[in-house]
Amino acid sequence: MEFTRSPNKTISWWVGNWANRGYDVYAYFATFSGGNGKGTGDFEVDYQDTSNDFWQITGALHPVAILSFGQGDGPWELEYNARNKSSWQNDYESPYDPTPAPPDDSVPAGTVRNSTLPVQAIADAVNSAGIGVNAWVDWDGNPGGFLCEYMAYHDAWYQDLHSDPSDPYWCVAAGFTHVSGSLTVAEARDALGISLRETIGYVDSATPEPATMALMGLGGAAMLLRRRKK
Repeated sequence: MEFTRSPNKTISWWVGNWANRGYDVYAYFATFSGGNGKGTGDFEVDYQDTSNDFWQITGALHPVAILSFGQGDGPWELEYNARNKSSWQNDYESPYDPTPAPPDDSVPAGTVRNSTLPVQAIADAVNSAGIGVNAWVDWDGNPGGFLCEYMAYHDAWYQDLHSDPSDPYWCVAAGFTHVSGSLTVAEARDALGISLRETIGYVDSATPEPATMALMGLGGAAMLLRRRKK
């Protein structure tokens, strides 16, 4: 998947009409150097930066689906649960915790929101592709109480806010995947392409009219995907 710089300064990178499936993919990601765990750019490993970027980008692009990614045990672990936690692991700069915490005051602390991606279909497709990547769905666990779970919760939260098909900004599906740092670039690219195809197929089956899809990530890659208007 080759990205080019977008002329729109509010978007980092993009691919037009990905795989001729009728969607443009927009990518957002932090960069890391010199042992800087926070990173620089979009979706830094920082609660406030991540939340601000998330709401700004989704507010501008109104995604019909969100796929976000972060580094973890993986190898391609599709997280089903994310918690509205009141206590989080510290990030790298003060304030070290989310403000507010829990982030979502519309539901009680500890509320679990779920991925609405076609998670099992994605895992099955990755595993049957013969690319050497083990994909699985974490149905019972959680994404870990740090920035990855914070991002995963934002994904599911946004989707719930726009889950009504009559909403002009209907979001069909959203969810988070932990990716192992041991994967090669080729393996990760192949698994991402499969994840995109499965998600697009799911969205196409639900949305008869052109819409917008988004992929975003944390501490690695963040992508947004927009359906091209007919």
